[in-house]
Amino acid sequence: MQAYLDLVEKVLNEGHRKDDRTGVGTLSLFGYQMRFDLNQGFPLLTTKRVPFSLVKSELLWFLRGDSNIRYLLEHQNHIWDEWAFEKYVASEDYRGPDMTDFGLRAEQDPKFKKVYQEEMSKFQQKVLADQKFAEKYGDLGRVYGRQWRSWQKRDGQTIDQISQVIENIRNHPDSRRLIVSAWNPEDVPDMALPPCHTLFQFYVQDQKLSCQLYQRSADIFLGVPFNIASYALLTHLIARETGLEVDEFVHTLGDAHLYLNHLDQAKTLLQRQPKPLPQLEITSNRPLDQLEMEDIQLHNYQPHPTIKAPIAV
Repeated sequence: MQAYLDLVEKVLNEGHRKDDRTGVGTLSLFGYQMRFDLNQGFPLLTTKRVPFSLVKSELLWFLRGDSNIRYLLEHQNHIWDEWAFEKYVASEDYRGPDMTDFGLRAEQDPKFKKVYQEEMSKFQQKVLADQKFAEKYGDLGRVYGRQWRSWQKRDGQTIDQISQVIENIRNHPDSRRLIVSAWNPEDVPDMALPPCHTLFQFYVQDQKLSCQLYQRSADIFLGVPFNIASYALLTHLIARETGLEVDEFVHTLGDAHLYLNHLDQAKTLLQRQPKPLPQLEITSNRPLDQLEMEDIQLHNYQPHPTIKAPIAV
């Protein structure tokens, strides 16, 4: 994971100060690439703990074509809650305390943070308990999974890009069109969050599969370790589905940024010594969109402790 640590150090030292949509502000660089040899171990960051269960459940959610946080909540995954909650508290159905700029206010005001946590908990429980409420406020729009598995065509039909790319890898492994896109300009205005990881491409050589991701916006401290692990796992799953071995994951970043309230955490990260990478095991032959959490196991992951940092919404 030295490639990732090099990125953190470079942005700390050379990043440009930029304002952003969240109001937090960033240090940012434009255009950066990392490469990870998937035969050298599974690229899950060891200088802080990254919860692999969240990586697994989010990717399985994508591969099911789902866009409702209910599945994630059922698997104790809360990484998308804020975007669904934002839609709910802005609606006429919300009757609770004012939640304007709830992310920043919760970070700055301990009393408000308690109120926010109580309101968020009520929201999560209602999504889990009330199907109609979940359909209305748990859905994030046509985000990743929907674009991957049911891209909407003008004629009303849909395209399953994942099935299509698997079929093409099997039958046309030298194709330069082994591409899946999550960026659909027509749907962007209706998404809770426009796709940050926008497009990925596969490449086959010597019966080995590589994947390159283009990520338009990269939250280096919180998001990028998840993204690396998620697309490394995806590469393993697609390789298994197509009878190939794995080769490289190539991660190309557009706006690569550290939020200003993550700088101390990033410096702490760099002070730690990396540990050996874990090993991945896939224990089931089920199709990739029918895999369960227990079918994907990680062995010998012994990272340094978690470093907490606030999410910018």
